[in-house]
Amino acid sequence: MARSTALRRVGLVVLGVNLLLALAKGGVWYVTGSLAVGSEAVNSLADTVYSVVIVAGLYLTTRPPDFEHPHGHERIEPFVGLFVALGIFAAGGAVIWQALTAVLAGPSPTTSSPAAVGVLALAAVTKYLLYRYCLTVGEDHRSPALVATALDNRNDILTALAALGGVVGAALGFPLLDPIAAALVGFGILYTGVEVVRDNLDYLVGAAPPEDLRAEIVRRALSHPDVEGAHDVIAHYVGPEIDVSLHIEVEGDRTLLEAHDIETAVITSIQELPEVDDVFVHIDPKEAGEWKPDEEVDRLADHGPGPDGGP
Repeated sequence: MARSTALRRVGLVVLGVNLLLALAKGGVWYVTGSLAVGSEAVNSLADTVYSVVIVAGLYLTTRPPDFEHPHGHERIEPFVGLFVALGIFAAGGAVIWQALTAVLAGPSPTTSSPAAVGVLALAAVTKYLLYRYCLTVGEDHRSPALVATALDNRNDILTALAALGGVVGAALGFPLLDPIAAALVGFGILYTGVEVVRDNLDYLVGAAPPEDLRAEIVRRALSHPDVEGAHDVIAHYVGPEIDVSLHIEVEGDRTLLEAHDIETAVITSIQELPEVDDVFVHIDPKEAGEWKPDEEVDRLADHGPGPDGGP
């Protein structure tokens, strides 16, 4: 399935499921008055709102390259992830404020019912399925927006279980557990926002990719029989994709055509890595005196086989 189709489909699925959960939790909260269920309803409502943003953002990021954006629109995705984080922080703060207000007001009668238990149990199971779905598609297609959504769904599992504990505790005669569970839900929401910000900032500030991937890039460059060494290897995120630049060292008696073929082979090999977008290679002939030791390259070359086994 094409990347654009897969990402848009996941966005619509997440939007539909979050809307149904928000309606179900809101209805149960209206009937039971449970703060824990109410906080979960707020959480699902926030999920629904940012799901709309995700659907719109994924539509923009999956548009084909054009004259003004020759590399495509994928670099929009980290900004979509940060927008998601803002919504998460707002929802978490609102839930915590509501829980603290309830605790300060003192215990109040709480109505519990099988409906409250059932909707929270259903939410936990549904969120687990969404977590696995979003994470699988997000990792397969290198989508930071979907990975951020997966993290939110993962934490929603825990918050739903916390809310479930509050409802059960209130039913057993411990009404204070209901707002306490709501507060735990709120802190879980805030933690999700922190994770989303951290991950997407790496894409925006051009952080280096994981060491296993950097090692695989070095090994692929050095695997060419005419490459004697490499130095100044730089790999960094440009949006969710990776750009690579490096110097390779070759003997100076190669013809211009042979040097061109070596450069092309190294570029092609590195670009076969699905995470990599552009590769820039500079050839240093031995006679130019630009060969130099590079401890980082040596360390990465000895790092061991990469995730795909390496060449």
